[in-house]
Amino acid sequence: MSFLKRFRDALRSTPSSRATAERVTSAPPPPDAPEEAKLRATLEENPNDVPAFARLAEIVRRRAAEVAHPDPLSAEAEPVSTARAEDTAHWALAEELAGRPHGWYPLIELARLSLSDDKEGAMRRLSAACERETEGKALVEGIKMLRAAHLPAEALGLGVGHWSPSDQDPEAGRQIVEAALDAGRVSDARRHLSDLAEFGSTFAATPRVVAELEPFVAAAEAEADSATSQ
Repeated sequence: MSFLKRFRDALRSTPSSRATAERVTSAPPPPDAPEEAKLRATLEENPNDVPAFARLAEIVRRRAAEVAHPDPLSAEAEPVSTARAEDTAHWALAEELAGRPHGWYPLIELARLSLSDDKEGAMRRLSAACERETEGKALVEGIKMLRAAHLPAEALGLGVGHWSPSDQDPEAGRQIVEAALDAGRVSDARRHLSDLAEFGSTFAATPRVVAELEPFVAAAEAEADSATSQ
């Protein structure tokens, strides 16, 4: 079942009785309510504040877990699993913030949540994030995510489609070279490393990144040559 379908099902199964609403309304605010309000205000101004998003996601996930199993005397549906409730709350937060025109990080989070169930949708969200954020931050986050999910070919494809070595942080180039190595595409790794060295020279950090990557690319080339000669 796709994440989106589970998300819609979770919304339908959320208790909606008047008694439940009255209990929630009359309950005292949680201790971290002021912090939540402050975080929401921060993200209203900047939906790409990663620490603020992470902390607010932690809060909404915990709240969702606390109410994942509604009171059987008033609930109109079967209880929702804790993990499903947490993911649904996280998704709703990210989806709300992704509606901001410059909200690229929420799209990264939506991709992360949907990657295992909807890879194509996740890739579209990552591409959209990279289109909104052109300095390389979104590209770094997206490639890291795909590499961690053991999808190096997809990571490399995302990089090739959105990388501009003369305009973006050299860390984006690092991720692309490493994705190429993960995918066993040694010649691509060498080509991207050369492009980083040549076109990314305007960044002070580029020589260091290139020097750190060079031994790994050279070792992969030597291993490939050895395998060919056998």
